Amino acid sequence: MKIDNHADSANALSRTATARQQAKGAAPASETASRSASHVASAGVPVTLSENVRTAALGRSSAGFNAQKVTEVKNAIDQGTYRVNAEAVADKLLDNAAETLARASQQRSH
Repeated sequence: MKIDNHADSANALSRTATARQQAKGAAPASETASRSASHVASAGVPVTLSENVRTAALGRSSAGFNAQKVTEVKNAIDQGTYRVNAEAVADKLLDNAAETLARASQQRSH
């Protein structure tokens, strides 16, 4: 069994050097992209959001969670006493999948 193959080591060193050169070249490109993005943002291009995006944004912005419950669950996880109800998780996954499929079929029929 051969432990070190000199040709493989040379190839690995070559790939490492190439990756370093590419990384050095990528930094200025990201700076250019950042400058371009700020230029486009200042151009005042009108943007419209789909109904799905607006609905999702409303859902995220609402304070529809129980902070005390979150703290209790976090503490239970930290203490190692949190138990997952696999049946409840499975039911919610199936409900979510059914809802997603129903929306997808409605979109196809329109």
